[in-house]
Amino acid sequence: MNKILLIIQREYLVRVKKKSFLFTTIGVPILIVVFYAIMIAIGASGGHEKNKIAVIDEAGLLSSGMEKSKSDASEYVFITGQQPDSLKVKYKSLGYDYFLYIPPIDITQPVNNIQLYSQSPVAVSQKNKIERMIDNAIELRRLQSANITREQYRSIKSNVSIDNKILNGKEEKKGVALVSSIVAFSCGMLIYIIMLIYGTMVMRGVMEEKINRIAEVMVSSVKPFQLMMGKIIGIGAVGLTQFAIWIVLILGLQMILSAFIPSFDMSALPQAAPGAAAVADNTDKLAAFRAGINSVPWGMISFCFIFYFLGGYLLYASMFAAIGSVVSDDQNEAQSMVFPVMMPIVLGFVIMTKAVAEPGSPLVVFGSIFPLTSPVVMVGRIMYDVPLSELIISMLLLVISIIFFAWLTAKIYRTGILMYGKKVTWKEMLRWAFRKQ
Repeated sequence: MNKILLIIQREYLVRVKKKSFLFTTIGVPILIVVFYAIMIAIGASGGHEKNKIAVIDEAGLLSSGMEKSKSDASEYVFITGQQPDSLKVKYKSLGYDYFLYIPPIDITQPVNNIQLYSQSPVAVSQKNKIERMIDNAIELRRLQSANITREQYRSIKSNVSIDNKILNGKEEKKGVALVSSIVAFSCGMLIYIIMLIYGTMVMRGVMEEKINRIAEVMVSSVKPFQLMMGKIIGIGAVGLTQFAIWIVLILGLQMILSAFIPSFDMSALPQAAPGAAAVADNTDKLAAFRAGINSVPWGMISFCFIFYFLGGYLLYASMFAAIGSVVSDDQNEAQSMVFPVMMPIVLGFVIMTKAVAEPGSPLVVFGSIFPLTSPVVMVGRIMYDVPLSELIISMLLLVISIIFFAWLTAKIYRTGILMYGKKVTWKEMLRWAFRKQ
């Protein structure tokens, strides 16, 4: 046990003392906060592009009165006494950005012959504003032809909003689907990235020691299993340290920026969309979003995230270590060998994206229990009231799989770490794993 602790200490300190570790540990949170700040600033300033648009309105849709959205800052100039064919050639030289042509239309029929001329593709937000304005004008004409006022139409039109109440004993909390989706997807994505990055780090660490003949010296003092487990746990501890520092720095930076810049609020990001027309609804949306944040079972989420982070990492790191032990200095060989191990991780991520939308589907339930995919899928499903029996089964199977694969890959590691100059196949690795000692 003391030898494993020494290897863990060595692996941990060697990586923590590197300049690259300090750079990524401190730099990544700063980049994330800056990225969010830029996104929020762009969202808050969006929707104010000023374009000058020439309009020939032969249908009289807009010239008799137009309703622009609050976010539409464009200037519409109605042109008379000119032919569309003539104006579409010279509108740019006259100082206009676009030319909108509305021919005579029959409002009782679908309208699809309105043209917007430009010298380059029109921005999606600008095109949507023009379409919304014309839609409103056509709707108003159709209402007038049916002797229905706009006020009557608005009183008839329904816009139902269902409140999702989450019951926890006698306590009620307001749930927000968007918050649940964001939290579930973010947790699943983090586990997915962790297993790929740190699993690959274990493989490369084993390969480096093998190539530099360091492993030969260490194996003379410790058992191959101790060497493998020490490396896996040491690199895993580096990952936990890095994530803990990231969380503290991100929360600290947000609090500091919120104190100096009152408008900076990372929780405002989901509703800060460029070109949003309903600016007055932002306060209500932000309040609903914060209510959704409060409804998240953070204790359960944190426990499951840490468990499946450690479980998924230990499960796959042992496989990556076994692959690193059989590869010498051929990087292409390592890539071909690692592909079968990465397949279940990628499959788990694909199932997790389905779990956010359909958490109770048979495929998602299977993916959250099957140990090779459960680290990614279960954390994406945990927000949606997973039965306790399924959670316990998933955790037990994951623990059993960790023990089984650690025992199996240790046998491969023991043989592969001292083998040089031979290209090993998966068939041969499996023979090493299941042979009797």
